[in-house]
Amino acid sequence: MNLLAELRRRFAQALEKLDNEAISAAQWEELARLVLPCQHPRFGDYQANLAMPLARQLRRPPAEIARQLGELADVSPWCLPPEVTAQGFINLRVSDERLAALLHDLLPDERLGVPLAAPPLSYVIDYSAPNVAKPMHVGHIRSTVIGDALYRTLKFLGHRVIGDNHLGDWGTQFGMIIYGYRHFRDPQAYARQPVAELGRLYRLVNQLIEHEEACAQLPELKRRAAATKQSLEQAEAALRAVPPTDSAGQKRAAAVRRKCEAALAAAEAELAEARARIQAVESDPQLASLAAAHPQIGAAVLAETARLHAGDPENVRLWREFLPACRAEIDRIYARLGVRFDVTLGESFYHDRLPQVVDELLARGIAQHSEGAVCAFVPDMPAPMIVRKRDGAFLYATTDLATIQYRMEAWSPDVILYVVDHRQSEHFRLLFAVARRWGYQQVALHHLSFGTVLGEDGRPFRTRSGDTVGLESLLDEAVARAYRIVCENDDQKPDGPELSEEERRQVAETVGIGAIKYADLSQHRTSDYVFSYEKMLATKGNTATYMQYAYARVRSIFRKGGEQPEAIRALAPPIMITSPAERALALLLVRFPEALADVVEDFCPNKLTAYLWELANSFSTFFEECPVLRAPTTELRQSRLALCDLTARVIRRGLDLLGIGVCEKM
Repeated sequence: MNLLAELRRRFAQALEKLDNEAISAAQWEELARLVLPCQHPRFGDYQANLAMPLARQLRRPPAEIARQLGELADVSPWCLPPEVTAQGFINLRVSDERLAALLHDLLPDERLGVPLAAPPLSYVIDYSAPNVAKPMHVGHIRSTVIGDALYRTLKFLGHRVIGDNHLGDWGTQFGMIIYGYRHFRDPQAYARQPVAELGRLYRLVNQLIEHEEACAQLPELKRRAAATKQSLEQAEAALRAVPPTDSAGQKRAAAVRRKCEAALAAAEAELAEARARIQAVESDPQLASLAAAHPQIGAAVLAETARLHAGDPENVRLWREFLPACRAEIDRIYARLGVRFDVTLGESFYHDRLPQVVDELLARGIAQHSEGAVCAFVPDMPAPMIVRKRDGAFLYATTDLATIQYRMEAWSPDVILYVVDHRQSEHFRLLFAVARRWGYQQVALHHLSFGTVLGEDGRPFRTRSGDTVGLESLLDEAVARAYRIVCENDDQKPDGPELSEEERRQVAETVGIGAIKYADLSQHRTSDYVFSYEKMLATKGNTATYMQYAYARVRSIFRKGGEQPEAIRALAPPIMITSPAERALALLLVRFPEALADVVEDFCPNKLTAYLWELANSFSTFFEECPVLRAPTTELRQSRLALCDLTARVIRRGLDLLGIGVCEKM
C-alpha cells in the first residue's frame, strides 16, 4: 500500500466536496500532490499544503480552508486527527497502532507493500547502445546502469517492459574499421585479441581523418580567429569612445565587447584544437608517414562505408567476421554487470527499412529535397533533420525513425524511453517532432538525458595518457580495491577471519561492482559527478557498501541469535513501537512504495538511493538504541527481529532494483 498516494486520494476527494464549482477536477489531483512527507518529524509524518494556493482563489483565509479540508478528508483509517497551523498547514501523523498494523501486514508480503500498477503500461527502454567494434568505456556506464535500474523498477511495479540494446553495428565506424583492417592490420594482434585490434584500427583511422580535416580547416580557422580579434579591437575602441557620462551607451558597448571576447575565445579554442590534432600526427614519424601515404583517407572511408551499405560481398563478409567477437566481448561485460536486455537490435537490423522511411516522409510532405539532400523540416526548429545525404547515404536520424516505426509495429508501447547523454538533446527534440508529424502522436517519447563522469580535475574521466578509461579496467580496479578492504576488515575481526578465500573474492566482486553502479545511480541523472574509488567504496555515507553492510549486519544478528528470518515471518509477531527510533524505522519501511513511485515519476533512480540511505541510517540508530537479541521481553525481541528482517528485505529488494547484489557476510 502506498500511504502517500492514499492520503492524496482522500484530499482530492475533500477538494471536490470543498467547492467543486470554483475548483476544477483537473486541479484536484494537482493540488493533492501538495500532500508531502514532512521535512521534520516534529511537524508530523505528512503535511498537506493545499490551503495557501487556494486562499486567493476562494477568497478565504488559509487556516479556515485548512480546517475545512482537514474535516472533509477522511484520514482516520491511518492518521490521528489532523493538526492545522495558523499559516494553513495541515499536519498529519500516522497512528502508532496503524503503523504497527501496516508493518505486520508486510511480514508475509513478498512485494513489501508495493502495489502493482493499475493500469499497467507498456514501455520500451533504449539503453547502453555501445558501438560494437570498440571496447566499452567509462562513457557507457551511465546509460547502462540507469537504463537497467529503470527496467527493473518498472517491471517490478507490474508494467510490461522491453529492454532494447540499440547497438551501433553499422555505419561509418565500420567503413573506418574495414579501411584500417585492409591497410594497417597487425595479423598477430588480430588473432590474439580481435576486439582490441579493431579498436586500435578505429582510433588510428579516426586520428588520420581528424588530421586531414584539421589541415583542410586550418586556413579558415586562422582567418576566423583574426577576424574575431579585429572585431574585439574595434569593440574595445568603441567602448573607449563612449563618454563616461553615457552609462547606457557604455553598457551597450560593454555588452558588444563581451560578445566579441566570447567569439574570440571560441575561435581560438577551435584553432588550438585543430593545431593539436595536426601536431599529434606530424610530431610522430610513423603517423606522419601514414598520413602522407593515405591522402584523402576520409573519402576512402566513406567509399568503404557506401560499399558495405550497398551489399559489397567482401565488405559484408568482413563485417560479419568482426561482429561475433565484438558481441561476445560486450556480452561478457554485461554478464559481469548483471545487465540484461530483452532484445538487441543493432542499427544494421533497420537498414532495409530506410529507403521506405524516406519515401514515406517525402510522400506526406514531411520531408523535401534540399540542395541534393532530403530533409525533414519542423516548424520552430532551427535546423531540419537530414534523412538522406546528397550521396544517397542515410543517417542515424533515419535509422532512429525506422526504429520507432518498428517498435510501434512490434510492441505498440505506451512509452519509449531513450537513456542517452545530454549532448544528444537537440537530436531527440527534432526526432520526436518528426515522429509526431509522421503519425506517432499516441506514444510518449522521452529522452532521459544524463551528465558526464568527471575525473578529479573536473574534466571527463580519462587515463593519465588521455585515453578514455575502459569499462572493464574500471571494474577490475574497483574489485581489486574492494578485495583489499574485505581482507583487511575480515582479518581484524575479534574472533578471527570469517570468510574463506572464495567468499572474499565473491564479496569483493559484489561490493566493487555495486560501488561503481551505486556511485552513478546516487547522482541525479542530469548531473555530472566526480569519479572516486575511495568515496564509492567507503563504508560510511551514501554508498552501496554502506547499504550492503547494513544488510549483512541484519543477517549477522539472526546468526548470532540462532534465529531464522522465515520463522519470524511465519510467526508474524505483533509489532511493538516503544521508542522514537523504532517508530522512525517503522515509518520508513512503509514508505518503500512511495520511493518507487518517486523513481518513475521523473525516471530518476537517485530517488531510490536517497530512500535506502535514509533507511540504512535509521536502522543504524535503531540498532544502537534498541537492543534486539537482548530485548527485555520475548515479545519485544520478536518484534524487533521482525523490524530487522523487514529492513534487510527492503534493502535487498531496493538494491536489486538498482542492479546491485548483497552479501550474507562482510
